[in-house]
Formats: sequence, C-alpha cells, structure tokens
Amino acid sequence: MRIARIDVFGLAMTNANGTFELSGGRALDAADATIVRITTDSGLEGWGEACPLTGAYLPAFTGGIRAALDELGPPLIGVDPRNLAAVTTRMDGTLRGQAAAKCPIDVACWDILGRATGLPAATLLGGLVTDDLPLYEAIPIGTVAQTEERLEASLARGFRRFQLKVGGDPRTDVGVVRRVVELAGEDALIIVDANGGWRLDDALVAARGLADLPVYFEQPCPTLEACARVQRVTGLPMIYDEVVVDAESLVAAVRDGGASVVNLKLTKVGGLTRLRALRDLAASLGVRVMLEDSWGGDIASAAISQIAASAPAGALLATTFVNDATREHVAGHQPRSAGGRGSVPLGPGLGIDVALDLLGAPIASYA
Repeated sequence: MRIARIDVFGLAMTNANGTFELSGGRALDAADATIVRITTDSGLEGWGEACPLTGAYLPAFTGGIRAALDELGPPLIGVDPRNLAAVTTRMDGTLRGQAAAKCPIDVACWDILGRATGLPAATLLGGLVTDDLPLYEAIPIGTVAQTEERLEASLARGFRRFQLKVGGDPRTDVGVVRRVVELAGEDALIIVDANGGWRLDDALVAARGLADLPVYFEQPCPTLEACARVQRVTGLPMIYDEVVVDAESLVAAVRDGGASVVNLKLTKVGGLTRLRALRDLAASLGVRVMLEDSWGGDIASAAISQIAASAPAGALLATTFVNDATREHVAGHQPRSAGGRGSVPLGPGLGIDVALDLLGAPIASYA
C-alpha cells in the first residue's frame, strides 16, 4: 500500500460560545482549520487536522502550515502510510520542526493504519484502556460576573473539571479563582492557566494568593525556569504546557520544574506518533498527562479521543473535545461530549466518517 494522493482543505470555523480570551490580549473569534486527506493506491483514505489557537499562541499559523505542506506533500507520494517510522523519517528529512504541519499527515496515516487493520487507533496506540474520558471545559478570561455565568452553564452540562484562564492583574485573578472554587464545589478539579502570560513577580503574587486553594497551576510564566521558581515557593501542583515540546523538555519539566502534570497537544508535538511517545514517557516518570490540541473540530477531537482512551491506567488527568467549542462539523459532531464525559469512536482508525461535501474543493493537492 502506498500514498497516491494528498489533498488539503480549508475550513473556516466559528466559536460556539463567543470570543475566547487568554492572557496577553490574545483572543479568538474564529479559526481556519487545515484538513488533510491521504488516499492510498488501494483506495483507503485517512484524515487529519491542524488548527492554531491564533498565531500568537504557539509558533504555528495557518499560512505557515499550508506552506509547509507544500514542501511535505510531494516527497510522501509512494510511501507506505502504515509504516509510521518511514513517514516520520521522510517528513523530518524534508523539513526540520514544523510540528503543526506534520500533525495532520501523521494523524491521517494512523487513520489509514486503523482502517487497514480494522482496528480503532486507540488499540494500535497502546490498547483501549477506558471509554469514559474525563473532560474539562476551558473558561476564558473575564470579569467575575462573566466567569460565574460561564461556570454555571458548564456545571449545568455536567462538567466537573475546569481550566480557568488568567494572566491579567494577579490580585483580580485570585479573586475570580476563589469565586470559582466556591461555586464549583469540593469535588471539582480546577486548573488555573496563565498560558505563560505573567512575569515572575506577578506569578509569585498570584501563586501566594492561591496557595490555600485546591487548584493546579498551569504554565504561569513563559519559561521553565520562572515556573520552577513559582512552584518551589508555593508548592502548588504545577502543569507545564507551552515549554514541553519533546522528550528533553518533558524530562526537564519533571526534573527541574517539579512538574506534577504535563499538557501534551497534537499540533505542538507533531501528531499521534510523537504524542504517544511523550505520553508514555511522562507516565513512566510518574507524571500525569493532559492530552488534547490547541483548537480544531471533529477530526482533531477524534484523534484526541483515541490517544486519551489508550493512555496508561491512571495517567490521564483530563482531556477536552475541541469540537465542543465550534459551530462547524464535518463528521456529525463526533465524538460528542455528554455530562462532562467523553467516549472514543470505536470504528476503524479515527472511527469517524468525514462528509466531503461540507469541505468543498481542495486548496492544494499532491499526487
């Protein structure tokens, strides 16, 4: 079996819940996903997706992803998509880095491998450990009243895990967090996430204000060193996200940063192949994981569900289905959350069927 054709599609997606704001004045009203279809000489198809959360979040943006695919696509024609090592080697030999562009290709190859074997990708990624995934809901930066409204709506839908965005005035943010803890109740999991938006002094002020609360602190500062200082001063369980991109940085986060959890994203690391390796490395070091992606729709959510459902027992802290936050759906809004929990599609590969008529004509093709 060989790759015969690669098609690239664009899909404009709008937010289901209005503007999403995070630290540093970054905000998202809509996003432009890049969707990849790989077709083999036997007729099997596989799908992947990459969708940045603005170009100011991680070092990836839509135009860059599509330009990189122009370089990555032609050399992959003729490669066996079931041989993930060969696919990875060919991509890395063509471009260094460019993880976000490599992600949809890698995911599409896993989809093909699953379809070729008749197995869910979760089975191939380590085995189906659970079909009951603990989902969290992200709550954007807002006033106390706005945050209360978002939280109450999430609680009404059954969510008990929340990622609360912060990164403005630390004293104001601490007040918002205290209100969330009060409203959410004792059994809620609350992650306070600054997305690297604070300088060290503001992060220390915030951390001291949070020290008596049952919360996790996620990436308060842009560097590992600054986050590690915050962690040592307060003892809050620390989640590292933006600074963990490969095995070396993951080990450093655990060894030097006192990481309790690492947040691993598909487009940040380059797809399921590398995400599986980092997931299992973290578990072997005794660190729990969050498995997700920056943004996206049904295809990204299906890939998230497969890697999360196959995480080693006890390793998964939480995940999220990014398609909950978008209005546009190309696979029938599957997988779908319910009551704050998620399940994995158990068909072959990603377990979803993409409606081609919703995508329109390809914006690029390689054959």
